[in-house]
Amino acid sequence: MDFGQILNNTLSQILSPTTFGFALAAIGLSIHFGFAGLLNMGVAGFMAVGAYGFAISILTLGLPWWAAALVGFVLAAVFALILGIPTLRLRGDYLAIVTIAAAEVVRLLFLSTAYKDVTGSADGLFGFQAEFRAANPLPQGTYGFGPWTYTSDQWWVIIIGVALTAVAVLFTWSLMRSPWGRVIKGIREDEDAVRSLGKNVFSFKMQALVIGGVIIAAGGIVTAMGTNVNPNVYVTSQTFFIWTALLLGGAATIFGPVLGAVLFWVVRAFLSNLLPALVDAGLLPFLSREQAQQSVFVLIGVALMLLIIFRPQGILGNKKELSFVR
Repeated sequence: MDFGQILNNTLSQILSPTTFGFALAAIGLSIHFGFAGLLNMGVAGFMAVGAYGFAISILTLGLPWWAAALVGFVLAAVFALILGIPTLRLRGDYLAIVTIAAAEVVRLLFLSTAYKDVTGSADGLFGFQAEFRAANPLPQGTYGFGPWTYTSDQWWVIIIGVALTAVAVLFTWSLMRSPWGRVIKGIREDEDAVRSLGKNVFSFKMQALVIGGVIIAAGGIVTAMGTNVNPNVYVTSQTFFIWTALLLGGAATIFGPVLGAVLFWVVRAFLSNLLPALVDAGLLPFLSREQAQQSVFVLIGVALMLLIIFRPQGILGNKKELSFVR
């Protein structure tokens, strides 16, 4: 068993586009759930809207990559409005039901063969990163050290991911320190009390849903910049993984979503490399390599249950901030 290779593969995930995509999605979900108390169970749908909006705008509409990213943001905002208008005046669980169903509808729409020329159906979309890579200011070559050695194109995606994550963190920090943020947290705790002060609770909830949805879509776009877009990625389990990352770091915190996303992918990468290696070494004779890979998700599920039971506030959170879920 090559433990050095296992460690190398694990550490390389810290700077992967998927990690930054999950970090951005977790930040958006933190605005939804951690600060506004909105139960969004369709995170994968927002990521799919952002990623497909980005890819289709380039391949079908011929837009430059930066304009395509703006299209993805706008589509995510429209998606949030469509979901929020009929549900945000009702109890929180209605939003959860609608979002999880809408995310699956979006995935099946992109999977449908009726729009294969535009969405690629089950094959997904690829070949849309050419212009984005052409805008790369870095010289062609391979840079870095140890597990963090990447090509210039990979570094370009990492730079964009770091920049967007930093902007999202700073924006969230500023937003939650503003009067708007105090109103949102008040709605989370007791929306009737906030309504009695003359605030339009529906309007504030809708704004939070749109803002968080756009940040989640940014996560989908960053992920798409580093790989192809495929509908089978945006399944319900992806939403649960992002919830895991959020709860791991701390739902009502600024830096918690980023920390949670990094830890989630590091642990997942470590187990995905370690368990098959243990099977090959004969230390887990009761499992096959395929079963070892599936066991990773079992362990993640158990870890999530233990996290909710013993530390629901996450690593960086405190119980007072999550008193509304008790």
